[in-house]
Amino acid sequence: MPTRVNRQTVDLSAYPDLMVLYLGMRVNRLYGIRTFFSFGRKISESVAGKPDGLLLHEPVYYSFFPMNMGMRQYWRDLPSLLAFARSEPHRDWWLGFLRDSGGTGFWHETYSVKGGMEAVYDDVPKPLGFGRFAGIQRARGPMFGSAARLRRSDDGSPVLSETDLYES
Repeated sequence: MPTRVNRQTVDLSAYPDLMVLYLGMRVNRLYGIRTFFSFGRKISESVAGKPDGLLLHEPVYYSFFPMNMGMRQYWRDLPSLLAFARSEPHRDWWLGFLRDSGGTGFWHETYSVKGGMEAVYDDVPKPLGFGRFAGIQRARGPMFGSAARLRRSDDGSPVLSETDLYES
């Protein structure tokens, strides 16, 4: 019996260094709603500028209670993703968030076509994603930066060093 399903696939051979990111912001406290919507506008404006290497940006809704929404992004390669993370305005937002999460939690999970996955969860009160089965540990030492968590060498300086974050 022939199928009526229109089954399709993609050829990703033109993207040998593809990176896929799932990012989310979770409202932890009532005043976090303001932070949540503020970041939403900033991110929309930022991706509208079409950063080099960003192939696609899509909104994703994870849950409405607790409010946990975010995005899925496809990047050409790790260097372009890291260059964006270290550039303005992203760098400024990240530094501000790490000083005060504003009643929210932020997380991301990264998947690389070359192999390797990594994640970070900041002020996320209950484990989610990888954290629900792989266990949570502090993002210190070799687990501090995303390139190191992917086991990739990276010559760039981080947005914020581990010393700056924990000893300032």
